[in-house]
Amino acid sequence: MAYDAVLYRYQQVLGCVAAMRLEIQCQNRLGLAQEVLNILVGYQLDLRGIEVDPSLNRMYVSFPTVNFEKFQELMAKMRRIAGVEDVKTTAFLPSEREHNELTTLLKTLPDGLIAIDVKANVTVINDAALEALSVAQQDIQGQSLQGMVKGFNFQRWLESDEVLAQTRRFEIHGKRFIADILPVMVPDETGHEILAGAVINLKSESRLGQHMVAFKKGDQESFNTLQANSNLMRKVVREAKKMAQLDAPILIMGETGTGKELLARACHAAGSRGAKPFLAVNCASLPDNVAESELFGYGSNAFAGSTEGKKGIFEQANGGSVFLDEVGEMSTQLQTKLIRFLQDGSFRRVADENEVKVDVRVICTTQKDLPGMVQEGRFREDLFYRLNVLTLTLPPLRERKQDVVPLAEFFIARFAARLGRKAPRLTESCSQFLQQYPWPGNVRQLENALYRAVTLLDGYELEKDHLQLPSYTSDFGYLEQDFDGTLDEAVKRFESNLLRKLYPAYPSSRQLAKKLGLSHTAVANKLRDYGINRKTVKI
Repeated sequence: MAYDAVLYRYQQVLGCVAAMRLEIQCQNRLGLAQEVLNILVGYQLDLRGIEVDPSLNRMYVSFPTVNFEKFQELMAKMRRIAGVEDVKTTAFLPSEREHNELTTLLKTLPDGLIAIDVKANVTVINDAALEALSVAQQDIQGQSLQGMVKGFNFQRWLESDEVLAQTRRFEIHGKRFIADILPVMVPDETGHEILAGAVINLKSESRLGQHMVAFKKGDQESFNTLQANSNLMRKVVREAKKMAQLDAPILIMGETGTGKELLARACHAAGSRGAKPFLAVNCASLPDNVAESELFGYGSNAFAGSTEGKKGIFEQANGGSVFLDEVGEMSTQLQTKLIRFLQDGSFRRVADENEVKVDVRVICTTQKDLPGMVQEGRFREDLFYRLNVLTLTLPPLRERKQDVVPLAEFFIARFAARLGRKAPRLTESCSQFLQQYPWPGNVRQLENALYRAVTLLDGYELEKDHLQLPSYTSDFGYLEQDFDGTLDEAVKRFESNLLRKLYPAYPSSRQLAKKLGLSHTAVANKLRDYGINRKTVKI
């Protein structure tokens, strides 16, 4: 009785005892419910609810609140009824609990839900549906859905001989939806199921786009994000999955924009260190005087006025992985310190004599020719062999044409979902163009081109002209079959066209010089002579 007394007092303090609810554990005896009700009548209490669960030998009653003294008397009398094993207070009747759970579920569901009766009148509508339709509840509750919908006849469907579940596209108040329409069947007194109405699950185009992106995207740091339809890419992914389970350094090589960091993150996530930190450092962006302290940290007296040291990237990533992007840009001094770290995982902070030891896996990427740099003395040979334990080479996009269209469709769906609109369709001519284009900027260039195209697109079909890519021809079709002028003039036209078309992919004289096998000075002079620069050529 003590528990019931505490619950009663607690409910009184909260001011929520509008009704008492009792749970009665009892035997399945004829007339027991009547005896319970007689006690309530004796206290002149109106019955507000009664429920019986024979499977659990439980009976539940609800009645207006009484004062504590009457409450004690009432509980004692019910416990003396033959067949009653226990009586205790409860917060809800089973039907009330189910109602509250259903209400909470309807409010929290992100998809719109509408329930209708056999005449297609709206009986229940959740907040998500009200928001999707931009209507107030009082304007749609009890109204016929038939008059609001274009593209589906609810009344005819409800009156058909066999009411089956449907998935249809239709409009409500000018807004387009994909809807799952499910009949609601309830048993009658004979046990036969009869139609009581229907439940409609609404999904907008933007919502469907989000679902598709989530499905395709999967875990952001997993191999599921890599489009591997081509044999070349399948081989890379297959090898990467094996290497992910090992603990040796990984060196990932490939042109800019091929997805080296994405592959590195996937290797980390798939390995035993997946739950630990993954910290990335771009070696090309850090000055030499900053890179060492960023990677290895510094002691408390490293700088004038400093009293505290700082942990570097390697310490912060202890137990996880460190991603060194463009390791070929690392200075000789830093290469030397990295070699020692790779030997046993130990190092010293800048301006600190104490040795630190950590457990970190190193994953490196480069677009440079590291063996060539070793031959030229610009990259340490011993470091190269320590990094080149497990090697992956990502092929350029132009060598994996089977991946181009799936990648394009993935990017289009993702960008459309972000914009809250229907994903446009790639036309056949556009798909062919995407596969034929050389993509010097690889996947990154494809992603950027599609982002611009989807953002600016007005319709629902993506054409070749929407991509705004620099033109090219596979045979450099720069010279006309019948040309006028001298050979020198023709050569200059060829040079000008070639440089102009290569410039977007290699937007500096040094990059172009390396690509063409010329000196930096020679290429710089030609760019100046032909007026080729960032102002005159779209990159």
